[in-house]
Amino acid sequence: MKLFFRKAGTGKPLIILHGLFGISDNWAALSKLWSQYFTVYTVDLRNHGQSPHNEEWNYKAMSEDIIELIGDEKLHDVTVLGHSMGGKVAMRLAIDYPMALSKMIVADIAPRQYAPNNTEVIQALNKVNLDEVASRKEVELILREDLHEEGTVQFLLKNLHWVESASEEKKLAWRFNLDVITRNIHEVYAAILPPLICETESLFIRGERSPYIMPEDEADIAVLFPNSKVITIPDAGHWVHADQPFPVYEEVMKFVM
Repeated sequence: MKLFFRKAGTGKPLIILHGLFGISDNWAALSKLWSQYFTVYTVDLRNHGQSPHNEEWNYKAMSEDIIELIGDEKLHDVTVLGHSMGGKVAMRLAIDYPMALSKMIVADIAPRQYAPNNTEVIQALNKVNLDEVASRKEVELILREDLHEEGTVQFLLKNLHWVESASEEKKLAWRFNLDVITRNIHEVYAAILPPLICETESLFIRGERSPYIMPEDEADIAVLFPNSKVITIPDAGHWVHADQPFPVYEEVMKFVM
């Protein structure tokens, strides 16, 4: 699948992969800084952003999309950086195509299976009837009935855009493929279990306040990715790059340069 991506800078390629319900410009501020040293590709994964929608949605398919991008752009000496769902895409990529990457960076996700933790978000999104609403404010008010974290609401609203309907009138639509995501959300929680260990040089970045990488996860990471290290960013949650962008910037620079 040909993915939408933003490209900036010159130098070795750095591919950045967003998380669930994310879009490529979630990493805009940091990608601008890194583009002074690298050719930065910020990607919309399938069923997200401006990339195509497709019924097939799992880590294997998403990693193959990135391999296609690497081939199309004729990239070598690639570093891939993925957050949350994007981190699992990066792991699948490193496992299935080890020769395609020189380094991997995973932001706040482990290879294990996770319990469902986006149920409220999916329920709130599916309560929005986009055929009936006439403004972003209406959508926001519906979301706020179930979602009480301001950051989550604003993050989701970034995915709203206006499109032409069959009657040629403008209507609101989600950039992500909510139907496919709703039906296949279990794919996001699935474990990444390689048949063999993965030797790709890897950096796992966890947020100090995040429950996504626990001490027992660090032991599993060391077994599956023996050429890896786990670092902790103080005073950061799951959105580690948004909570503490400069420490994340510095850690990535130290690892890649």
